Amino acid sequence: QVQLVESGGGLVQAGGSLRVSCAASGGSFSSYAMGWFRQAPGEEREFVAVIDRWSAGTTYYADSVKGRFTISRDNAKNTVYLQMNSLKPEDTAVYYCNADRVSGATMAARLPKIASGSWGQGTQVTVSS
Repeated sequence: QVQLVESGGGLVQAGGSLRVSCAASGGSFSSYAMGWFRQAPGEEREFVAVIDRWSAGTTYYADSVKGRFTISRDNAKNTVYLQMNSLKPEDTAVYYCNADRVSGATMAARLPKIASGSWGQGTQVTVSS
C-alpha cells in the first residue's frame, strides 16, 4: 500500500494561486491513478481532479474547478501536483490526495467516502475574500 504525504497548503487571497503536492512512497507510483479531493467543514468529501495511471496522463476535473486547476504528475519524483489559480473563497477546504490501482475514470466517478486505495492526511487551503 502506497503512503501519501500532502504539502503546500496555506492562506491565500481570492484571485491568487497555490500549488499543493502529494509525495508517494512504498509502491509503484506510475501504476496508480492519483486524485485530489477536498472537504470543507460540515460537507462531504468531493472530487476535484484525477490523473490517470501510467503515462497516459488523461485528466478529469470537477466542473467547479475546470479551467482554474491543473493536475499533473511526475513519475520520476513519485509526486502529483495540483496547481490552483483564480482561487475563490469557496475553494477553502482540506485537500486530500488519493492513490488507487484503478482507472482514472473510475476514480473520478466514484463516491470519495467509499473509495478504496490510500489517502494522505490532508493539507489545509484557505482562501480569504
